[in-house]
Amino acid sequence: MTNLNMPEMLKTQLTDFFYELHRTPELSNQEFHTTQKIKDVLTQYDIRILDLPIKTGLVAEIGHGEPTIVLRSDIDALPITEQADVAYVSEHQGVMHACGHDFHATAVLGTAILLKQQESTLQGKVRILFQAAEEVGTGAAELVQAGVLEQAQAVFGIHNDPTLEVGVVGCKAGALTAGVDRFAIHIQAKGTHAARPQDGNDPLLILANIINIFQTIVSRRLSSDENAVLSITQVHSGSTWNIIPDTAFLEGTVRSFDAETRQRIEQQIRQILEGLATTFNAKIDLDWQPGPPSVMNDEKWAQFALDTAQKSGFEPRVVKASPIGEDFSYYQEQVNGAFMMIGSGGPFPLHHPKFKVDERILIPTSLYLATLVQDALIEIQDS
Repeated sequence: MTNLNMPEMLKTQLTDFFYELHRTPELSNQEFHTTQKIKDVLTQYDIRILDLPIKTGLVAEIGHGEPTIVLRSDIDALPITEQADVAYVSEHQGVMHACGHDFHATAVLGTAILLKQQESTLQGKVRILFQAAEEVGTGAAELVQAGVLEQAQAVFGIHNDPTLEVGVVGCKAGALTAGVDRFAIHIQAKGTHAARPQDGNDPLLILANIINIFQTIVSRRLSSDENAVLSITQVHSGSTWNIIPDTAFLEGTVRSFDAETRQRIEQQIRQILEGLATTFNAKIDLDWQPGPPSVMNDEKWAQFALDTAQKSGFEPRVVKASPIGEDFSYYQEQVNGAFMMIGSGGPFPLHHPKFKVDERILIPTSLYLATLVQDALIEIQDS
């Protein structure tokens, strides 16, 4: 392992860059200025940028030959109005880095610069992803399609975690995040005057049955060792107090941790809706929108990431799986690797208008990731 350190000038540059990204957030697939800012810094340090057919985001490469390791960050923001108590508050009304992708991008940018300074001693090649559109779950799949995993032997990524204290790196083998599915249900029945319900077909009664029966899927149809969450998050119907409406709508999400459970829940939802449509003589349409699968960490690389965290001055911690979604999983469907959680200190959760990353973790994270990929290249060479 190369002993790495970071010059004060670079620390200042990275901190200022983090502030700049936070002040100028951009939504998924609109990260044009963010992409250009990252490109400008990479060009300043003579880091080569790959020419890929992608609209936003970019991919850099450092080193030569084989093996190849991929390191991923994400760059998009959320449609949230910021309320965080920071001097570098968002200047884009209604848009905010409420998930810390500004931190991820800056930390990995710092890693790229550190690796460039060590390029002559690298035991292979590091491909660095500044991925767009993580929040809408499409960015990783786009980069996989563009060929960023070609000849890769391992893939790593990070996410900040405000539930972990500053100085902690969390990881675990197996499922770390959940597979994410979204559903929308449209009910078409028959409206009537509320005083004569027998003349219509009440969609609200059907909606109420859907809500009640759906809650039995996890509690009564899965075994106690299968983890899943089903949440209904939107319900809409009607327009006044004395009319039974024609239609009703509900929407929600399913989170699960293995592919078989995920498939079974979808099948059960479809069966329930088909049965209710027959029972109530109504039309019920399901719009099922599958999102990213679970992040599944390779056992070897998860332990390697924790061991390197300890060598880099962090507290390594085996964490529990989280029901959040993360499209890093698309990379792991092709290449083994590990996704690590970097403690960012809270107190507000991800996607909260008062969320902020404790900036003390920025420089240590860059150093940790640089050590991780250097050591991983050596590990692959020696294995």
